[in-house]
Formats: sequence, C-alpha cells, structure tokens
Amino acid sequence: MPAYAGAVLPRTIDWVDGRIVLVDQTALPAVRTIAVDDVDALVDAIRRLVVRGAPALGVAGAMGVALAAHRGADVAAAAERIATARPTAVNLAVGVRRALAAVPDGPAAVLAAALAVRDEDVAACHAIGDRGAALLTELCGPAPLRLSTHCNAGALACVEWGTALGVVRSLHAAGRVALVVADETRPLLQGARITAVELAALGIAHRVVVDGAGPSVIARGLVDAVVVGADRVAANGDVANKIGTYPLALAAARAGIPFVVACPESTVDMKTPDGAAITIEDRAEDEVLAGGPAWNPAFDVTPADLVTAIVTETRVWS
Repeated sequence: MPAYAGAVLPRTIDWVDGRIVLVDQTALPAVRTIAVDDVDALVDAIRRLVVRGAPALGVAGAMGVALAAHRGADVAAAAERIATARPTAVNLAVGVRRALAAVPDGPAAVLAAALAVRDEDVAACHAIGDRGAALLTELCGPAPLRLSTHCNAGALACVEWGTALGVVRSLHAAGRVALVVADETRPLLQGARITAVELAALGIAHRVVVDGAGPSVIARGLVDAVVVGADRVAANGDVANKIGTYPLALAAARAGIPFVVACPESTVDMKTPDGAAITIEDRAEDEVLAGGPAWNPAFDVTPADLVTAIVTETRVWS
C-alpha cells in the first residue's frame, strides 16, 4: 500500500479477530480505523460512507453476512439490510449473495466465501490496472499521458490497489504518466480528500480542479484521456458513477479523446438492461450545504455511446 498522510494504510476492509475492520474514509486524510462488531454498525458505516467504492462495498457485503453468521443473527434479514444500504452500487448485493450461498455449510464456510471475495478483488484490480494501461497505450501512443479522473477509484475504494487509479498506477510504474487531473468531487470531496492524497503518496504529478472546471480542462486540450471507475454497468454498457462523471464523458467525446471505465466484472449487472433502470441514490440535503432546499443525487449515468471502453479483469468491452 502507498504511504498515506505519513503512514502506510492497512487494507481498506479486512476481517480481524472476528470483526470487520474498516479504514474510516470520513476521517481522511487522517488515517483511522474502526472495528465493526454487528450488522447495525456495518449498515451505518456503509450509509455514512465510512466504507465506499463499489469493490470495497462488495467485500463489505460478504463480510457483513459472515459477521451475522458468526454472531448467530438472522442471516437472511441481515443480508437484506446490508444489500439495500446503498442502492446504486451493484457490488454490495453481489458480495452479499456470494456469502449467502455458503450459509448452509456453516459460519466457517461463510467467512471463507467472504475472504475469497476480498482476495479476488485484489487480484482483479491488478489485472484491471495492467489491461487498462495496455489499452491506453494502444489508443494514445507511448508518450506519458495527461489523465483526468473523477471521485476516488483507488486503493481506498477497493481493498488495496484500485480500479481507475489502478490503471494510473500501472501506467506510472512504466513511466507513462505526465499528470493526473483530479476533480474535487462535490459535495464530499473524495477527489480532493482521497484521490489527491493517494496520488501524492505514490509520487504521481497531479492537480485538483473544481468539478465545473474538469470539462473545460479537457476542452482546452490539457488532457489526453479520461479514466474513471463505476458503481454499476448496465447490460447495454451504460455506466453509473459518481455525480459529475457524465460531463467529463461529454467533454471527452467533443474533444475526441478516450473515455475509459475501469471496473471489476462484478460491477457489470446483466439484470439491469440500461441506465434508465439504475436506481440513483439521493443523499441528504445537508451534504450540499446550500442553506436551503437542495437536491443531492450521488450518481449520474453516462450513456454507452460516450464510453470508449470498459476495462475489467477479464476483457475490454468497447
């Protein structure tokens, strides 16, 4: 893991001594972990964004079922509460289902299934990074790239490597990153508070811009490609990601540069036909700090025709 605020991060989420241990992402850039002992606390942590990012939520879902099984709780009821704690990210429910399938074999089997989800995420993210780096080299050529990204799809959105930032890390290891432009990501500033600090810890040159400046920076010819993560990909290739992603896709299309989505296969939801069928989470008005009535959608949908390619651990979908 990269050094972060003077420390080396533990895994974003892990199972330690019968409890779920999370890096508290609401406290960043200070590094603080919390131990979760029951399902109520886990659901609260998911809703408060103590843990967030589609791959990390998948692991949280699986570990939550394991926690319920080990505590002798009503596993089916606990699974339903966990799976619906946040509606847009499909990985949460996928992780829950993976662990639920092992319930007939007992708590040890449920934990083994949850730990498998964790370990598979690490391997998948490394594969996504390498595959995405190869794709951007093919699309943009061998020169160091100026990249734009939105929200956080790095180590803290996963277990320890990252999806979109995993691609950046693979390119950086090959000496192929000139600059990363990171949108601050209103209203909770995941780009400024998390992505920028991860990039600094990795020694990757970067600049933070306000969300409204991201498309303009692309239009000015200051970016060679956009790479983002995803919370759900519909069967037709529409992509739900953090609010503010869609304008970057529009700007990339107008500028004629690649717009690449990096995510694990578990984020691709073949049961959701298109973006219109994706439930968009509306979060609390007070996050916007508008001083009056507010609308706070957490995600937007980028239509498939604006996406150059979706990169997973097993394929490039274009």
